Order: sequence, then structure tokens, then C-alpha cells
Amino acid sequence: MPQVSFAHPSLCLNFLPLLHRLLPSNPPTVRDVDVPPLFRERFILTGYRPTGMSWRCYALSLFQIHNETLNVWSHLLAAAFVVLRFMVFAIMRGGGPEGEGFSVDASSLPLVLYVLSAVTYLSCSAAAHLLQSHSEQAHYSLFFLDYVGVAVYQYGCALALCLYSSNTAWRQSMLGQVFLPAAALLAWLSCTACCYAKLRFRRPYPLHRKLCQLIPMGVAYLVDISPVAHRLATHSWTGSPALPLHFLQVVLFMLSAFFFSCPVPERFSPGRFDIVGHGHQLFHILLSLCTLAQQEALFHDFLWRRPAMVREFGEERLLLACASFPCLTLCCALTALAMRRQAQAQLMKEQR
Repeated sequence: MPQVSFAHPSLCLNFLPLLHRLLPSNPPTVRDVDVPPLFRERFILTGYRPTGMSWRCYALSLFQIHNETLNVWSHLLAAAFVVLRFMVFAIMRGGGPEGEGFSVDASSLPLVLYVLSAVTYLSCSAAAHLLQSHSEQAHYSLFFLDYVGVAVYQYGCALALCLYSSNTAWRQSMLGQVFLPAAALLAWLSCTACCYAKLRFRRPYPLHRKLCQLIPMGVAYLVDISPVAHRLATHSWTGSPALPLHFLQVVLFMLSAFFFSCPVPERFSPGRFDIVGHGHQLFHILLSLCTLAQQEALFHDFLWRRPAMVREFGEERLLLACASFPCLTLCCALTALAMRRQAQAQLMKEQR
């Protein structure tokens, strides 16, 4: 009986080496002693990617099991969900009172900027954790970018919470009067402090390095969440579907801050949680859930406040508040670039 061949053998033999070149297999992960101290994490003993490989290898390590895999995927999936959920909301619920589709105007622009800020911080974080092992210069540059993303998200939250989630009594308070300038300043200080702490201190990190990061970020969070805290304390939760979601996101943020600050559970069993379950991974997962809960709460607040926003704030004031968002982003980006130059100079000096 004649045999049927579906492909010429020479074509298969030519195709396989091409496929191997396009999708090379990454080298296996190594132990902490096999990478420079800059890339090591306390109590994480295995699962490190070798340094000095090509950028393509680190990009393909997205599909490799290592101690950063869950950090990357948790924020990538969260970023995708944020975008998809916003698209669904814009189509299904984002129309105005006449039922027209979602449009970007003075009342909806803060919500768009919030979604952009969330996607920015999630994407920058995923990129930093995916690619940082390339070199020491890349490590510093990518984590400076990560800190810019965090500051942008801080201010995106502050802008949305101020305009959608606050009540009249809070807006007339002293804090409400200076809220947005204070939030912008604290976001920039958070970015600057994190960049400085990353550049200034070396492993093993002293306690004041963590304090240098946590104090500005903690103060920024307390200020940014104040509109929500005031509503939670002064309004009945049964009157608004947004308030239970706001409370949930506060709880999730507090839990994520705990795991960011403390290397648990890996402290109690070094090496056991290298790939799955160490503190930074739990921080990433909880922060992603916090963002998703906050987005849902803001959707409810947006629908509640949109009809009266232009009348209450004025179109010019809303647009001016939104214009401060790119200004803050530019200030943080310039700060990160300045820190990157200092890191480059420091590394060159050490190599001499």
C-alpha cells in the first residue's frame, strides 16, 4: 500500500533549526550564590536567572519557571483585566443619561487617567521583574521605571478618589482644599525616595533603606485614601455599592503592605517558597486584587457623580486637575532619568 507523506523531509529538517533559533530554550535557573548580590533576595535561595544573557532570553523567560514568574504574571494578567473590564464598562454602563456611548469629556477624563495609571504601574512592574536580570544597569533602570509607575498610579488614584469618591464635607475641609497639590508632591517624593534608596543602599540592606521607601509611600497612601476613609466613617455602607468595595480595597492594600515590608513566609523556611509563595509574590497578588476592587468601586462612584460633576467642580477646574497628571508623570520620569545617570556613573566608577 502506498504511503502518504504530508511534508517533504527536507522541509521539516530546514524548519526545525529555524524554529529553534526563533524560540531558543533558556538556560536553567541557578542558586543565589551564582548571581551578583544586587540580584539576590533575602531567604530566596534558588530560581534565579543567570545574568548577562540576551534580552530575548529574558523576554522568553516569561514562559519559564523561576522565582519571578508569579510576580510578572500576576501584574500582566491584572493589567489585561483592568483594560478589558474598562472596555466592558464603557460599552455597557458608561453612556450618559441619554444612553449614548462612553465619551471622554471633562467628567470622564479622570476615570480614563485612573485606568491609564493602573495599567502603567502594572506594566512597568511586570517589565522590571521580567527583564531586570539582564545587567546591573538594566536592574537599576527598570526598577526606577517601576517606581515612576507606582507614583503615577498614586496620583491617578488620588485624582479619581478626589473627584468621584469624596463628599462635600471632606472637600470643604482643609485637607480637601490642598488635596491634589499635596498628593502630587507626595507621589513625586515617593518616586524620589524609592529611587534614592535603591541607588544608595547595598545588600544586605539596612533597616533605614526600607523606612526610606515606606514612610513617603505610607504618608502618600494615608492622604490619598482620605476621601474614602471619610465616607466610610460618615456614611451608611448600605446606601452605596461602592463603599464595601472601597473597604475591601483598603484591607487588601494593608495586607499587601505587610508582605512588602516583611519577608514572610520565606523568613521561617528559606528555600521552601522560592518559586511560589514568598512575600513579594503575595504582595503582587494582593495589590492586583486591591486595584481591581478599587476600579469597581470607582465605576460605581463615577455613575453616581457624573451627572453633577461639571456643575459642582466646573469644566475648567476638572481639566486643570487632569492636566496635572502628565506634569506629575514628567517630573517623576525626569527624576528617574537623573537617578539612572547617577547609577551609570556609580557602576562605571566601581568597574575601574
